Amino acid sequence: MLTRQQQLKYSRQIMMKDIGESGQIALSQATILIIGIGGLGNPAALYLAAAGVGKLILVDGDNIEISNLPRQILFNEQDINNNKADTASDKLQQQFPDTEIEVIDEMFDQELADYYLNDANLVLDCTDNINSRYLINKLCVQNKTPLIIGAATGFDGQHLMVNPLDDKSACYHCLYPSSEKAPANNCQTAGILGPVLSIVSGMQALSAIKYITKNKAPINQLSLFDGLTNQWQQFNIRKNSQCEVCANK
Repeated sequence: MLTRQQQLKYSRQIMMKDIGESGQIALSQATILIIGIGGLGNPAALYLAAAGVGKLILVDGDNIEISNLPRQILFNEQDINNNKADTASDKLQQQFPDTEIEVIDEMFDQELADYYLNDANLVLDCTDNINSRYLINKLCVQNKTPLIIGAATGFDGQHLMVNPLDDKSACYHCLYPSSEKAPANNCQTAGILGPVLSIVSGMQALSAIKYITKNKAPINQLSLFDGLTNQWQQFNIRKNSQCEVCANK
């Protein structure tokens, strides 16, 4: 049950017929793992904590640099050289005391996956490199943990949900069977604008909230955002029956 304070705080969400009190309770009981607390992870964590998610696990081994500040909106100049996950946790806990926050101040790997993925209802991939994306996709498929992938460079962004609990769900490896075919650019090589990251991370947070509240969060749909034209394009993808990651999983 929600407390009277929670009913007041989340009243604008509860009044939505597709959320309601049951949806808000589901959010309060959910655990979401966010990997990468940079330009995508910052706003995604903010939106999810603000929505009343019960527990966030923040994963990032990087420290804050001055070049992060234009787009990593939780941080300021006094935070430079501090760990991103630790700093984000401190800021979020002050603003959203309802949300329990756990910090992992190192890079995500197999050992961490074995320990944490069984406790998470959902994973958000907010990393900025292709090797991490392949690894996270593989580990989530192995552990049957739903995954929401976000990526952005320059004016462009992409969003994809992978749900290993659904036998029909394609994974990231189905979309890009090798790193040679996957987008190679990142913000360090192609640059990035903060609002593009906010749009993509907003889609990640929205998909997470829809999934937790048992609303439809589409799988097998790659969404591409063009910030120069303000247009979204959706492409249907199929599970690859020969995929070395998700076939027969």
